[in-house]
Amino acid sequence: MNNKIYLQITSGRGPAECCRAVALVLEKMLKQVKDKGLKAEVIDREAGPLNRTLLSATLSIEGKGTKEIVSEWEGTIQWISKSPYRIYHKRKNWFIGVQTFTVPTNQEANEKEIRYETLRASGPGGQHVNKTESAVRAIHTPTGISVTASDQRSQLQNKILATERLLIKLAAWNVEQAMIVAQSNWSNHNNLQRGNPVKTIEAPLT
Repeated sequence: MNNKIYLQITSGRGPAECCRAVALVLEKMLKQVKDKGLKAEVIDREAGPLNRTLLSATLSIEGKGTKEIVSEWEGTIQWISKSPYRIYHKRKNWFIGVQTFTVPTNQEANEKEIRYETLRASGPGGQHVNKTESAVRAIHTPTGISVTASDQRSQLQNKILATERLLIKLAAWNVEQAMIVAQSNWSNHNNLQRGNPVKTIEAPLT
């Protein structure tokens, strides 16, 4: 049985060096997944402050052998490198988090906090796919997080799809909040034990 696993790679809103590490770890994981013949989908990317950096990335991995990849990467990743952005910066250790998460299955309970808006689905060049408002935007009222689905012609199908995407994004967001707290602690207490990283990579952040 091939199980789909969701992963969040996050800088925890750390500095640009951490954001660059997120982008590089994502590349390494996607290559590894491809080499093993598994299926991966990058669900969401949040751009970082500089070119080729990411604040976070959400992906799913599916196929036989997903658990082996997860066991290798899940946890705190330590990237050892001089800063490519601040030449005289002494810090060489950068930390990011990789965490699996589950998507809630009880959509009915979650939908109590979700507001829906309908809008017209647009095609290439701004051309309307149809004249009906078939696209759906799902908004999580407490956080303001939103996603839009316009893949299907049916408004009901797009509502279901938007709900699924929003639940995935919310679950990933919850993982990231924990990492933000961790990064803040690491920044405020330089001597704080960061725990045993599950993986240490020593390579230029280029």
